[in-house]
Amino acid sequence: MHKERGAGVCEAEASAKRLSWSSLVQKLSHSLDSDSEGNSIRDDVSDSGSLSLPDLSNLEGDLFYDPMEESLCKDVVQLIACSLTEAKNCTLHCSKLLIPEKLLEHIGQELVHLAASEPCGLRGALIDLCVEQGDTYKCAGQIAADPYLVPTFQLTLVLRLESGGIWPKIQGLFATKSSTPVVKHALKLSTGFRVIKRKLYSSEELLIEEC
Repeated sequence: MHKERGAGVCEAEASAKRLSWSSLVQKLSHSLDSDSEGNSIRDDVSDSGSLSLPDLSNLEGDLFYDPMEESLCKDVVQLIACSLTEAKNCTLHCSKLLIPEKLLEHIGQELVHLAASEPCGLRGALIDLCVEQGDTYKCAGQIAADPYLVPTFQLTLVLRLESGGIWPKIQGLFATKSSTPVVKHALKLSTGFRVIKRKLYSSEELLIEEC
């Protein structure tokens, strides 16, 4: 009798534990579902009320952070800025070229993004710089991220000139008094650009991104 009573007590306690654990799991699941729904609503709706995809750039940077790649990226972006500045006279035929910092920042982010899947990373990049002027494209230079390494992929950056906002109205203030007809007034680059990626070791199709 004592054994049966003890067994019954144990079964009752086990049943109570199972019920208690099941109840706890249900509460946790309900709590997680509520938090997930709340976070998705807050994250997917911008201040303007429009829907947007979640930003995973910070997460990706934390998982694949490489200080050497970041340092190389800064050097490459600096080379891009210098090449554009040097091209203002002979290629772009302007007295002054204004390069927004936001443009250089976006270019750096795109370089890291496109180099992430490459076997040599950004070191394998060969970068062509082009500036779109009306119906023509002006070549502003070519940069090898690592001149001692055979390039594994080629990037063509197609930059645009600022055509909207207040800039077209005030750009005449930056004009020079030179009488040379081929030299134009100052130009300002837009923060938007197009990038074309081509793998040099594969026959895959071109990748074109609007940034």
